Amino acid sequence: MNYETLLVEKNEHIGVITLNRSDNLNTFNTTMAQEINEALNELEQDAETRVVIIKGKGKAFCAGVDVNEMGGKTTLEQFNWVELMLKMSLTIANMGKPVIASVQDMAIANGTGIVLSADLAVAAEGARFGTTAVNVGLFCMGPAVSLSRHVGKKKALEMLLTGDIIDAAEAQRIGLVNKVVPMDKLEEETMKLAHKIAAKSPLAVQLGKKSFYKMWDLEFDKAYELVNNHFAILCSTEDAREGVDAFLEKRKPQWKMR
Repeated sequence: MNYETLLVEKNEHIGVITLNRSDNLNTFNTTMAQEINEALNELEQDAETRVVIIKGKGKAFCAGVDVNEMGGKTTLEQFNWVELMLKMSLTIANMGKPVIASVQDMAIANGTGIVLSADLAVAAEGARFGTTAVNVGLFCMGPAVSLSRHVGKKKALEMLLTGDIIDAAEAQRIGLVNKVVPMDKLEEETMKLAHKIAAKSPLAVQLGKKSFYKMWDLEFDKAYELVNNHFAILCSTEDAREGVDAFLEKRKPQWKMR
């Protein structure tokens, strides 16, 4: 489908969503919030796509929400608008296909929210991150959900309450991003990671990701009970048999699920 605020491409099992409001530092407006969910669902349903990348066109990755849309709403309208801005976090968590954020320059407020919601993240040296809403009399309540799970209570509250900006090295140290690379290597390194995952069994990756999110906040014994069931199901699949056979026969596996 055609998108107004995004560019969506598919190539060699990789789907790429590019935020395309570069004149506005790729801030989220209503249309972009709707379209990113539509694009994620489109790629989730695409049989050839195995991994999804989200990146930003132009100077910045994403500078948050377009504050020009905030005024003139009733409380109910405001709630529906906020819910839409944050819907991508649930969409990504409910997808089987891994989502990688590829971050340059600036990922602020809802931009940091995308990075937190993505399953993996690669950042360019010089990229900056921050839950900065408190600086304008607001609070990054949506990003706080994932932030607290990534970095723990005290570090999350420090970022949320101060609105301070951190650099890519600090973001990697505390677990916001997986890898920091030179800016001129950002696309190459992101694609390398995407292709590495795309080469694995799509069934194992997708069932495994869904299992991970379902067990994430469960009590310890309940988490084990859940994943034991999921693993037993996975072990009975054609891809599991093919993977073990290929390992024993020292050959490249031919995955059955596309």
